[in-house]
Amino acid sequence: MMALSKAMLNTTYTVNCVNTDYEDIREFLFTLGCYPGEKITIISKLASNYIINIKDSRYSIDEDLADAIMV
Repeated sequence: MMALSKAMLNTTYTVNCVNTDYEDIREFLFTLGCYPGEKITIISKLASNYIINIKDSRYSIDEDLADAIMV
Protein backbone atom coordinates (compact mmCIF):
# COMPACT_ATOMS: atom_id res chain seq x y z
CA MET A 1 0.00 0.00 0.00
CA MET A 2 1.31 3.47 -0.90
CA ALA A 3 0.12 7.05 -0.98
CA LEU A 4 -1.39 8.31 -4.23
CA SER A 5 1.30 11.01 -4.32
CA LYS A 6 3.88 8.23 -4.97
CA ALA A 7 1.85 6.62 -7.78
CA MET A 8 2.70 6.72 -11.49
CA LEU A 9 0.82 8.82 -14.03
CA ASN A 10 -1.85 7.22 -16.25
CA THR A 11 -1.96 4.01 -14.18
CA THR A 12 -5.24 2.90 -12.63
CA TYR A 13 -5.11 2.08 -8.93
CA THR A 14 -7.71 0.91 -6.42
CA VAL A 15 -8.27 3.04 -3.33
CA ASN A 16 -7.53 1.00 -0.18
CA CYS A 17 -8.34 3.66 2.43
CA VAL A 18 -8.26 7.35 3.24
CA ASN A 19 -5.56 7.81 5.87
CA THR A 20 -6.18 11.09 7.70
CA ASP A 21 -7.07 12.25 11.19
CA TYR A 22 -9.21 15.11 9.84
CA GLU A 23 -12.85 14.19 9.33
CA ASP A 24 -13.46 17.13 6.96
CA ILE A 25 -10.77 15.87 4.56
CA ARG A 26 -12.21 12.36 4.67
CA GLU A 27 -15.74 13.66 3.98
CA PHE A 28 -14.51 15.87 1.12
CA LEU A 29 -12.78 12.93 -0.57
CA PHE A 30 -15.89 10.77 -0.10
CA THR A 31 -17.99 13.44 -1.84
CA LEU A 32 -15.63 13.16 -4.81
CA GLY A 33 -16.29 9.41 -4.88
CA CYS A 34 -12.91 8.51 -3.42
CA TYR A 35 -13.66 5.60 -1.10
CA PRO A 36 -12.21 2.08 -0.65
CA GLY A 37 -12.63 -0.14 -3.70
CA GLU A 38 -12.99 2.72 -6.18
CA LYS A 39 -10.64 3.05 -9.18
CA ILE A 40 -8.47 6.18 -9.36
CA THR A 41 -5.99 7.44 -11.96
CA ILE A 42 -3.55 10.37 -11.88
CA ILE A 43 -3.97 12.22 -15.18
CA SER A 44 -1.26 14.82 -14.56
CA LYS A 45 0.88 16.39 -11.88
CA LEU A 46 1.96 20.02 -11.93
CA ALA A 47 4.03 21.22 -8.97
CA SER A 48 2.04 19.95 -5.97
CA ASN A 49 -1.33 19.77 -7.76
CA TYR A 50 -2.75 16.52 -9.08
CA ILE A 51 -5.45 16.03 -11.70
CA ILE A 52 -7.17 12.74 -10.87
CA ASN A 53 -9.89 10.71 -12.54
CA ILE A 54 -12.56 9.04 -10.40
CA LYS A 55 -15.77 7.60 -11.89
CA ASP A 56 -15.28 9.35 -15.26
CA SER A 57 -14.87 12.74 -13.54
CA ARG A 58 -11.71 14.79 -13.22
CA TYR A 59 -10.74 16.66 -10.06
CA SER A 60 -7.79 18.77 -8.94
CA ILE A 61 -6.36 17.96 -5.51
CA ASP A 62 -3.28 19.14 -3.66
CA GLU A 63 -0.43 17.03 -2.37
CA ASP A 64 -1.86 16.79 1.17
CA LEU A 65 -5.01 15.14 -0.18
CA ALA A 66 -2.93 12.86 -2.44
CA ASP A 67 -0.89 11.81 0.62
CA ALA A 68 -4.10 10.87 2.45
CA ILE A 69 -5.35 8.55 -0.32
CA MET A 70 -3.80 5.10 0.05
CA VAL A 71 -3.75 2.85 -3.05
